[in-house]
Amino acid sequence: MTAGPNAPSSAPIRFPSAEWCTAYRDAINASPGYRAAAKDWTHGAVAMVVTADPAIGLPEDMAMWLDMHQGECRACTLVSRAEADKAAFVLVASYSRWKEVIRKLLDPTKGMMQNKLKLAKGHMPTMVKYVTSNKELVEATTRVPTLFIDE
Repeated sequence: MTAGPNAPSSAPIRFPSAEWCTAYRDAINASPGYRAAAKDWTHGAVAMVVTADPAIGLPEDMAMWLDMHQGECRACTLVSRAEADKAAFVLVASYSRWKEVIRKLLDPTKGMMQNKLKLAKGHMPTMVKYVTSNKELVEATTRVPTLFIDE
């Protein structure tokens, strides 16, 4: 079977990167589960901040800005920490924590409750209300072939 022009690439994509963000947006939008679970999300953008770790090549904090609205990811872009802090919801964690989330070793809602993922900005009860959509967002990460820079 030959891959068409819109077929997903199986080559691993560096996390975090602009290319990973694009693949993640596409994976979210291909998820009927996310669309259903987040159909009434009108609470604004979510920024997922990866804290600096110079030892693995992340000299400064960086973030994925998710423009989420009513079950759709309108955009996912790589932004600076200063830009990320303007989002309605800001989640902050180390690279290793985000890797645990992507590998489904850490549930994001439980991670927030245990302060393993820090909700630096936003309303915790709103995040808890959307526990199913959070799980669907994690599920979407598993459909992005990810290259972890510390491996």
